[in-house]
Amino acid sequence: MPVVFVGHGSPMNLIEDNQWSRGFRGLGQRLPRPAAILAVSAHWFVDGTFVTGGDSPRTIHDFSGFPQALYEIEYPAPGDPDLAERARLLVGGDRAALSADWGLDHGTWSVLRWMYPEADIPVVQLSIDRRLEPAGHLELGRRITSLREESVLILASGNLTHNLPDAFRRMREGATETPGWAARFDDAAAEAITGRDTAGLLALWPDSLDGRRAHPTPDHWLPVLYAYGASRPDDRVDFPAAGFDLGSLSMRSVVFG
Repeated sequence: MPVVFVGHGSPMNLIEDNQWSRGFRGLGQRLPRPAAILAVSAHWFVDGTFVTGGDSPRTIHDFSGFPQALYEIEYPAPGDPDLAERARLLVGGDRAALSADWGLDHGTWSVLRWMYPEADIPVVQLSIDRRLEPAGHLELGRRITSLREESVLILASGNLTHNLPDAFRRMREGATETPGWAARFDDAAAEAITGRDTAGLLALWPDSLDGRRAHPTPDHWLPVLYAYGASRPDDRVDFPAAGFDLGSLSMRSVVFG
């Protein structure tokens, strides 16, 4: 199976027919149909490494201030306890635990609802441990690479730039131009990914000024490190979507393989 990083953007993409939602749908059409999905979402950013272990993960509406229609959407994909246990052991049985408290947050299901609208593919989520350094997240991605041989789609969901205060300010002011720091960081990340420049990718955050501006917090940046870690040097790299929403929010997606 290929490995995918997707820029998920606003929850409004759930109900809008736009270039981003059409891009999510196109991803589902271009990829081989997976037997199961292991998702790494920016929105499960906690102290610890956990894997959803239930049979029926709940749909988490982890956003506020949006139209009521969004809160009425459910994504009733089944879980996969066997995959959850394999993933737990791969990332480290001594450091990871199964979780019955989490489900599928909108970083995962808002994308999968377009990719696989029938919700008939089992989905397991892996948390992001906020205590790890960036290299530690990339290493966890490497540890789950073997799941690709079991037709498991590794789907990482975040955004290559994610400065919400800046994006909301631009929205209020009606400004649509992309600031230089966002364009530069997005380009630098794409160049490092394409060139398999692991050291360069890891140096982008928090060691660069553009990186700190692009990501005041690292939650939406770290998922790309899991996808990159789970990829292989001979994987073809493709960017099926690129561009910015709200001026400075990168919606670039990456397919490895």
